[in-house]
Amino acid sequence: MSDRKRWCVVCVYALAMAWVEAAVVLYLRTLINRIDPYQLHPFPMIGGMAQIEVAREAATLVMLLTVGMLAGRTWRARVGYAAVAFGVWDIFYYVFLKAMCGWPHSVMDWDILFLIPLPWWGPVLAPVLIALLLILWGTLASQFEHRRAPILSRIVALALGGAGVAIGLGVFMADSMTAAPSGVAAMREVLPKSFHWPLFCGALALMSVPVVHLLLPLSKPPSGL
Repeated sequence: MSDRKRWCVVCVYALAMAWVEAAVVLYLRTLINRIDPYQLHPFPMIGGMAQIEVAREAATLVMLLTVGMLAGRTWRARVGYAAVAFGVWDIFYYVFLKAMCGWPHSVMDWDILFLIPLPWWGPVLAPVLIALLLILWGTLASQFEHRRAPILSRIVALALGGAGVAIGLGVFMADSMTAAPSGVAAMREVLPKSFHWPLFCGALALMSVPVVHLLLPLSKPPSGL
């Protein structure tokens, strides 16, 4: 199978996962009357569902990593395919959720993005922008393996990208981290009032460095020509 066909198969898999994810989240939010998660008591106590939901999210990550491992022939390609799967899954999760229940109403609606290790909050637009970067980086990493840059510049690009990821996670979890010293009950009641867009945009710029690093060699003719 060609790399292009592998990419398409990974996208089909991610689309199917996105539909399943949207359906499961719709069931859960209907059960707790929280189709729109941004309302008082966003995490109502219902049995042991919190632990089950955390485990489900962890299982979702394993599934995305596994498809990358199966699709790629090198480590870079495997991570690349996993990134493509993650990005497609994340974007179409919102597309399908919108089709199913009408939410989100706009890309600026607040959402609970993830629960590991603490609840992440952010406008829908924020994870979608990251997902687009993941798709672009993953496509470059999996489809253009023969174009390689010097090891040092690769390490620097990945380090800057990693710093961007760390800052972005801090922005998403800022309110949960503030409430954490008061205990789990306090984190359950957190409703963010504002999103730190300047800091997030800085993080997004750093996350873009590995993408630019893979794009630059493509603008140069192969050696020997």
